[in-house]
Amino acid sequence: MAKAFVVAVDGPGGVGKGELTRRLAKALDFELLDSGAIYRVLAYAARKAGLALFDEDSLVQEAKFMNLTFEPTDAGVKVLLGDEDVTLAIRTEEAGVNASKVAALPKVREALLQRQRDFCVEPGLVADGRDMGTVVFPKAEVKIFLDASAEVRAKRRELQLKAQGKVADYDLILSEIKERDDRDRNRAVAPLVPASDAVVIDSTDMSIEEVFNKAMSLVEEKRKGL
Repeated sequence: MAKAFVVAVDGPGGVGKGELTRRLAKALDFELLDSGAIYRVLAYAARKAGLALFDEDSLVQEAKFMNLTFEPTDAGVKVLLGDEDVTLAIRTEEAGVNASKVAALPKVREALLQRQRDFCVEPGLVADGRDMGTVVFPKAEVKIFLDASAEVRAKRRELQLKAQGKVADYDLILSEIKERDDRDRNRAVAPLVPASDAVVIDSTDMSIEEVFNKAMSLVEEKRKGL
């Protein structure tokens, strides 16, 4: 019986998981899961439906049935809620705040865990997150933990913001990255750690092309052995 091939990519914020998983999904013609966006989409869908963000039971029902897809394109990952492109709508500051509210509800987290697993369909899935290889897909065929120094991630983010015409303070960005890393790595539930069988790729001194080639070689090697 055929089985979906799962590539789980975990790592801290700002390390380039989104770009790597987008490229992998396109190259492999696999489904793509951006786990971090799911909570933002749920909060957006709930507000659109007139639901209170503390109404746990209603949010669970919304989580179970919302029609969510991630579409890798040359320009980035398009997030679709039904036929609506919500890519920009879920990246606002308000969307982030609302996402944190719904993510704090245990029943919602449980429902969204199943929704994440529902993305695992043939021929395969590339999953981007912080606990893909440890919690969501512990039996993934390939597990990658993408890392980079906080300083390099801060510099990348600074350049990204400046390219968008926005004001960027390197020291502030670095401080925020270090604080987020500390929260993610030391939280009680699903802390940010490499799975025991994950391959750690330190991209501090690597280009995205080098990271992609390394990841693809891991996938191809594993697929040959199946």
